[in-house]
Amino acid sequence: MPDRIADIWGQRTPFARDELWPVRRDQKLAEGLTDADVERWVQSACTLCSNGCACDIAVKDGRMVGVRGRAVDTVNHGRLGPKGLFGSWQGMQGADRLTRPLIRVGEELVETDWDTAMGRIVERSRQLLAEKGPLSHGFYTSGQLFLEEYYALAIIGKAGLGTPHMDGNTRLCTATAAAAMKESFGSDGQPGSYEDIDSCDAIVLYGHNMAETQTVLWMRVLDRLAGPDRPLVVCIDPRETEVARVADVHLPVRPGTNLALMNGLVRELLVHGWVDEDYLAAHTIGLEELRATVEQWTPEAVVRTCGVEADDVRRAAEIIGTSERVLSTVLQGFYQASQATASACQVNNLHLLRGMLGRPGCGVLQMNGQPTAQNARETGADGDLPGFRNWENPEHIAELAALWGVDVDRIPHWSPPTHAMQIFRYAEQGSIEFLWVSATNPAVSMPQAGRIRGILGRPELFLVVQDLYLTETALLADVVLPAAGWGEKQGAFTNVNRTVHLSDKAVEPPGEARSDLDIFLDYGRRMDFRRNDGTPLLDWAGPEDGFRAWQECTRGRLCDYTGLSYERLRGGSGIPWPCNDEHPDGTVRLYGDAVFPTALDRAETYGHDLLTGATVGATAYSAMRVDGRALLKPAPYAPPHEGPDAEYPLQYTTGRTVYQFHTRTRTGRARQLQAAAPSAWAEISRHDASLLGIAEGDLIRVSSRRGEIVVPARVGDIRPGTVFAPFHYGYWEQNRSGPGEHPTAANELTATEWDPVSKQPLFKVAAVRVEKVADGTGPAPAPTTAASRPATPGDVPPTVGGRDAEAREEATGEAPPRAGRPAEVS
Repeated sequence: MPDRIADIWGQRTPFARDELWPVRRDQKLAEGLTDADVERWVQSACTLCSNGCACDIAVKDGRMVGVRGRAVDTVNHGRLGPKGLFGSWQGMQGADRLTRPLIRVGEELVETDWDTAMGRIVERSRQLLAEKGPLSHGFYTSGQLFLEEYYALAIIGKAGLGTPHMDGNTRLCTATAAAAMKESFGSDGQPGSYEDIDSCDAIVLYGHNMAETQTVLWMRVLDRLAGPDRPLVVCIDPRETEVARVADVHLPVRPGTNLALMNGLVRELLVHGWVDEDYLAAHTIGLEELRATVEQWTPEAVVRTCGVEADDVRRAAEIIGTSERVLSTVLQGFYQASQATASACQVNNLHLLRGMLGRPGCGVLQMNGQPTAQNARETGADGDLPGFRNWENPEHIAELAALWGVDVDRIPHWSPPTHAMQIFRYAEQGSIEFLWVSATNPAVSMPQAGRIRGILGRPELFLVVQDLYLTETALLADVVLPAAGWGEKQGAFTNVNRTVHLSDKAVEPPGEARSDLDIFLDYGRRMDFRRNDGTPLLDWAGPEDGFRAWQECTRGRLCDYTGLSYERLRGGSGIPWPCNDEHPDGTVRLYGDAVFPTALDRAETYGHDLLTGATVGATAYSAMRVDGRALLKPAPYAPPHEGPDAEYPLQYTTGRTVYQFHTRTRTGRARQLQAAAPSAWAEISRHDASLLGIAEGDLIRVSSRRGEIVVPARVGDIRPGTVFAPFHYGYWEQNRSGPGEHPTAANELTATEWDPVSKQPLFKVAAVRVEKVADGTGPAPAPTTAASRPATPGDVPPTVGGRDAEAREEATGEAPPRAGRPAEVS
């Protein structure tokens, strides 16, 4: 196998427009093993990005020993990225896996049995319910559980306890994706498909570093670019990513000004008449208000605000406005920035203006950042109502009450569901005294990390953490529950483009670890939650019962699963919903008929003012007579609340590296990945480095009004005036919940501020200053591949991060190079 750490995207398999993407099966087995040593292969899909690549898990002697891509699957055609190849199975096998429950005794966490741990949880839960009611309880979950686990959690929270305080870390990465689709189309649910890459003439990536966040999807793009009729590429990103390097137009927009740029692009289409007038008249509302809102945003006005070139704005608009088939993808560069929902809605507007939805090559992918984020949203574990129901619609609440066998008033719907940022504020203020965190690590991943650690460590807060390892958050818990993870349990999950996969159980979890579903069901039984007829609220025996219950919840909804089953999902490709009697083989694209779920009785939301977040409400929405049409929603640009000034003259943005995922709970325990990006760094431009007297590898302090990090400098190809830091690096290796002498968590600096509609935090807009602390002892530990490569490659040896020779041998199957010679990079 080639070195898939250095050669991230592997060998090219070019193909032309409308051809089938060729198969290329990627595989990695433990050192010394061959296919003949594998006792069985177990079907699954990778959970280390949002792409949802189908794979088989290799099992030998009761252990996972490798993985291979599934060639038959529509998502990846056999390919896997570096995180899937190395991190998926090895990340489950760290020597420090949690194997028994832990409870806090004084200042220490000590091992105990399940009855004792669950007894403490139930005792505190009942006490608070009796004394203060359900609003004392909050749940903060993940984007990495299985569908059945999320749905169980949603039922327990909404129908068992009756609390509105439920959300997930999906709030941090993809809340804006859902919000933008609701505002424009009436419901969550991706209009487009990965298959649109195969057919498009242009692909526009809005704040989406696909090359690092979705490596297999980028392989698909690269193979089209290598084909005979390559699509044009437009990249909007302040960094010179791999996407920017192949782009026909790169717009290195000033952080926090996305909406100004988008208003300018919309204006160009309207001014030049690059719109489908018939489609607009028949299938949309709001055109004249949109036209008036964007009128001031000439290319020259965009230049003044965004710091890009006017000709590049014109050329990007021309590509969007004149290409026969356009695919747009959107991710964190838009979602985690100022006016996130408003900016993402303008992407939808561009497609509505051209009538480019529901046809091959003509799609919008408002991307996710996690493998099962879609399920968290669908099932209501993130605060939404299950099945894309509307909390303002009494009929939708009644449907859920009938499904769950409880009174309507048991289900909280008197106000919007509580979003994550507000949940933590309630915990800070003391009204939430019971917080259950599952499969996520807010002590590192939430903005203003120091504040979050303080909240989690409050003695008045009873904190339950269920996870694979003793994370920074788990170190602060009152009870820690050891969870089974990927390959150790069974369940279904859904990726970005609505494709549902089944992940079968390959091996037993370590020690006494239990699946998240078993833990939630156990809590429900011990709490004795019941339906009105006296039967248990959740009587499921296992995940397949949960899947069947979920099917009934989705019947007749946009996300209809009634045509799916474990049996149908086993053996072949994943299947995109809706899948039902009308669409027995699933649905590749939505809205081909230009009928949108915006009717009063169907809409998941009645909408918001994109500038203020104020709700429209049922009465005003009804008066709009949307009636199945899409909404062209405009918003005026407003500058970020925190910008550079004399004290903090630089702009700060955070993000990911290709070799790590989230807070490295799994990838940090895969030796090849950890060696490729072993520790934190911060990127500054050559211009800023020169002004500040900073050289590659120097130790620098990056400070904001909220905190600081002290890390080596990578002098890279980033927009001058901008500083970038990867958010993966906390403190678990030192067995600490917080920093020591040299803080490394990027979110020490970020602000407690969120988008008014999606409530997604603004990780990509902060003001900082940078100062040199000490001379470097060598290059920064940043990778020399992808966006983090040095600005002057000759200054840094062509290796990857701090990767040692042994890790390279494991990645390639080849002996390391002789001493004194640098490793060769394919």
